Amino acid sequence: MTTIADLLAAARARLTRLEPADAAAVVERGGHLVDIRPGWQRVAEGEVPGAIVIERNHLEWRLDPTSDARVPEATDHDVPWVVLCSEGYTSSLAAAALQDLGIHRATDVVGGFRAWSAVGLPTAPGTGAPPDYAGPHEA
Repeated sequence: MTTIADLLAAARARLTRLEPADAAAVVERGGHLVDIRPGWQRVAEGEVPGAIVIERNHLEWRLDPTSDARVPEATDHDVPWVVLCSEGYTSSLAAAALQDLGIHRATDVVGGFRAWSAVGLPTAPGTGAPPDYAGPHEA
C-alpha cells in the first residue's frame, strides 16, 4: 500500500526543489512561476505579481505543450516551470506530475508562498480573481 507520505517522498526524490530566492532567479532568467492555489487561498495569503495562476485541477492541461487547452507560455517541454502552493506540499506532487508529462524542468518552491513571502520576495494582496484562461477541460 502506498501512502501520501510515500507519494510525496517519491515526488521530491526526483525534483530539484528551489528555495524561494532561487525560484525568483529562475523566473528572472525566463522561467515561469505558476501559482496553483485556489482563489480562497490567494485571497487569504496574497499573490505573487507576475505569477501565472492555474489552479491545481487544470495544471496538466494548461502546461502540456501538446494540449489544445494549453496557456500561451506552454511552448515546449523544455520550459522551466516553478510550481507554487501554500506550503510546498501540493506543489511537489504537481511538479512531479508535470515531469511525468515530459516537462522535465518542472520543480517547486520549498515552503511555498509562505516561505516566498517570509523572505521578503514580492507579494500583493490576493484578489482571488479567476485564472485568465478559457477552453476545454475546465473541470
